[in-house]
Amino acid sequence: MTVAICIGRIAAMKNALDSESNTPENTNSKVGFVSLGCPKALVDSERIITQLRNDGYQVAADYDEAGVVVVNTCGFIDSAKQESLDSIREAMDKNGKVIVTGCLGKDEQLIQQNFPEILSVSGPQQYESVVGAVHSHLPISFQHDPKIDLVPPQGIKLTPRHYAYLKISEGCNHRCSFCIIPSLRGDLASRPIGDVMDEAQRLVDAGVKELLVVSQDTSAYGLDIKYRTGFWQGRPLKTKFYDLCEALGELGIWVRLHYVYPYPHVDEVVPLMAEGKILPYLDIPFQHASPRVLKDMKRPANDAKVLERIKRWREICPDLNIRSTFIVGFPGETEEDFEYLLDWMDEAEIDRAGAFKYEAVEGAKANDLPDHVSPEISELRLQLLMDNQRRISEKRMPKKVGTTQQVLIDEISEEGIVGRSWADAPEIDGLVYIQTNKELSPGDLVEAKITAADEYDLWGEVN
Repeated sequence: MTVAICIGRIAAMKNALDSESNTPENTNSKVGFVSLGCPKALVDSERIITQLRNDGYQVAADYDEAGVVVVNTCGFIDSAKQESLDSIREAMDKNGKVIVTGCLGKDEQLIQQNFPEILSVSGPQQYESVVGAVHSHLPISFQHDPKIDLVPPQGIKLTPRHYAYLKISEGCNHRCSFCIIPSLRGDLASRPIGDVMDEAQRLVDAGVKELLVVSQDTSAYGLDIKYRTGFWQGRPLKTKFYDLCEALGELGIWVRLHYVYPYPHVDEVVPLMAEGKILPYLDIPFQHASPRVLKDMKRPANDAKVLERIKRWREICPDLNIRSTFIVGFPGETEEDFEYLLDWMDEAEIDRAGAFKYEAVEGAKANDLPDHVSPEISELRLQLLMDNQRRISEKRMPKKVGTTQQVLIDEISEEGIVGRSWADAPEIDGLVYIQTNKELSPGDLVEAKITAADEYDLWGEVN
């Protein structure tokens, strides 16, 4: 999942915030923000902006009115690094006063070499460094009064008001050969469950209808602190994946799970989905299926019985929707390995899939593996995999025609009403196009009779 929030898209959020605040209009106190990368980085951006708002700063709607611009970068693969460098260059050209943070900030030398006039560089999760740099290079010129200059209790969110990402941990304990995330973000560090649930409750109280749970390894939540018991609203809760899901399921909203490794204890959560407590949706980054390739990738949960477990999950919860991501062209991947992956996807009936070609990332162990696949073959395999996924989806989607689906409305425009079913995460999955005579608004949950389907999207009517 990739998210890019540019400075222009923050304009609408900025207008909403200004209507709730008594902070004086002052260009010198306005901070521009560019957020790149995954939803976990987006949560980091929200945290920084919330603190800056608490300190009296405003959010700039464009480069011209910003006193300084913060670029939260991604550095996972080379294409993401290039996008980050391009975004820094754009901010430098259009504004000139730029603070860089995020995953690419780990490579301070690279950034300083390309942009010697950068004001400050920091790595991921270094919130205090970013806020300190803003204060240093853009001191506010008026007295901020936190009693009247309001910040929403749920903090500043860069998503629409009706859904939000809930980050439950940082870092990862795995050492996959293609990945450098542990070197960027460190080992697993779980947030206390009381803090997570307090944030979730604040979001629900603010009108959020859907929480998207994110981390580097969601199902490992609490492992690093030995599932320590915490407290929420006076009751004890273990800092554990199941306990968190059960508690979130009591909030009465959609709860969607991302980045879930298929550990055995994930089985315990599927009945919660069958009972309607959390959405029957699992985002599992399988990355491949060939045992030989998975071994070279050093992937966790390399279990030959994963297909059996998926079948068992669907017996418990027939509505279960599985999304995954896959890498094609990994070093040493043969035609037999690739065909194995396609056959595995058919048998697993993966509902949604994203894929990308293997890229040699600086510092990744996979770079040293032999038999790298040519770019031309990788591109062909990417196209074949996505064609295969489209055929799987074409078989499954028509089964929803004639059913009634709960749909969360995302957008109302002159072109029509667009929402998502429980099977669709924002930005990465399908849409539901609604026909109705009712007055609807973004954030409304409606019951829609599905009238048509294509390989990815649905059409429905609301009476």
